[in-house]
Amino acid sequence: MSRLTILEFPDPRLRRVARPVDAVSDRERKLAADMLETMYDARGIGLAATQVNEGVRLLVLDLSETRDDPKVFINPEITERVGSQTCEEGCLSVPGVYAEVDRAERIRVRSLGLDGEPFELDADGLLAVCIQHEIDHLDGKVFVDYLSPLKRRMVEKRLKKQKQRDNEPVA
Repeated sequence: MSRLTILEFPDPRLRRVARPVDAVSDRERKLAADMLETMYDARGIGLAATQVNEGVRLLVLDLSETRDDPKVFINPEITERVGSQTCEEGCLSVPGVYAEVDRAERIRVRSLGLDGEPFELDADGLLAVCIQHEIDHLDGKVFVDYLSPLKRRMVEKRLKKQKQRDNEPVA
C-alpha cells in the first residue's frame, strides 16, 4: 500500500467531476487500499478519489474508533434523502477549517462494492453526513461551497497564509 498526496483547497483539481468506474478491477481495489491508508494516516474518517487526484467515483470511510470498519463505495448514488440536519464538518482537503453544513438526515445510497457487486445502504447521522460530503467531492464540490462568499474568501486567505508559513525556511 502507498500513502497518497491529498489535494488542498483551492486546488482546481478538486473541482473535477469524477467519471464512473466501468468495471471493478485490481486497480480500484489497490486505490481503495491506498486511500484507506492515506485517510488513516491523516486521521480522517472519509476520503474521495478526487481528493488524491484520481478522477474515478470511489470513496472510502471508516467511522469506527478502532479503525477496523472500512467501507468502500464505487459509483455511489444517493437514491433517497429524508429530513435535514446541521453538522459541523471538516475536510482533509481544507485542513484546520470547520463549518456548519446542512445535509439530509437520512439517505439511501446505491453503490458497488470491491467485489463489483451492487449494494444498497440506509444511513443516518454521521454516516449519512460523511457519504454526502464525499459524494460532493466526486461531483467537484468542497464543503466550503456551502459557506457565504465572504467566509469562503477568508478560508482561502487563511490557507494561503498557512502554506506560506509551512514553506518558510527554518533558521
